Amino acid sequence: MSNVARRIAWAMALALLAGPHAAKAEGDPAKGKKVFNKCRTCHVVDAEQNKVGPNLVGLFGREAGSVEGFKYSDAMMASGIVWEDETISAYLKDPKGYIPGNRMVFPGLRKDQEVEDLLAYLRQETGG
Repeated sequence: MSNVARRIAWAMALALLAGPHAAKAEGDPAKGKKVFNKCRTCHVVDAEQNKVGPNLVGLFGREAGSVEGFKYSDAMMASGIVWEDETISAYLKDPKGYIPGNRMVFPGLRKDQEVEDLLAYLRQETGG
């Protein structure tokens, strides 16, 4: 095998190992803070204080429907979801479609970059 062929094979192997997430754009927390303005009416990230929606302190790794003192819908309580990048992203894009019967009135974020930016902000602010 020639050196060029070895390099191509090596590059292909690395790409396969990296998987589809390797090319995924990382979000910008500063831009995500601006996106969070759409959420701020109902949620807080810096205090264990529930508003119209539950607080988001400790969001990453938390089971959906588990914030003490918040009255969740039956759908959210029964979802079995653990909040991680993938589940939060899917929920933010289509809350009613991802968990039918939940009470969140927010219609969702349509731009993938806004979702990535918001995730970066939430990771930074909620200890994720």
